[in-house]
Amino acid sequence: MVNWTAAAIGFILTVLVESYMGFTGTVEIIGLIVVGFIVGLLTREDLWNGMYSAIIAGAAGVVITAIIFMIMINTNIAFLTAIFGGIVGFSVSGLNVVPEVLIKMIYCMIIMGIAGGVGGYISRRKHVN
Repeated sequence: MVNWTAAAIGFILTVLVESYMGFTGTVEIIGLIVVGFIVGLLTREDLWNGMYSAIIAGAAGVVITAIIFMIMINTNIAFLTAIFGGIVGFSVSGLNVVPEVLIKMIYCMIIMGIAGGVGGYISRRKHVN
C-alpha cells in the first residue's frame, strides 16, 4: 500500500529536482535517486511499499512539472521562467509534449522506484527485531 505522506513529500522533492536540475543529466539522476531513497525510507514498511510510494511521487512530479512548464511558456511569466527554466526538453505545442512527458514519467518511475525499494528495504531491516 502506498504511504501517501511519503509520496507527497517525494512529489514536492521531485518537482524541485525536475525544475532545477534540467531535463537530463547525471545531476538529475542523482537527485532522483536521492529523492526515491528518501521516499523509501519514509514509508518504513518494506521494499514493495517503498517502491510504490516512490513511483507515485515520481509520476505525479513529472506531470505537475510539465503542466507548470506549459503554463509558463504559454503565459510568459518571468518569475516562473527563472524557476522552471531548467526544463528544456518540452515542446510548446500540446500534442507534441505528450510522448516526451510519458517517456520522462517512465524514466523517473524506474529510477525512483528502484531507489525507493532500496530505501524501504533498509528502513524495514532497521525496524525488524
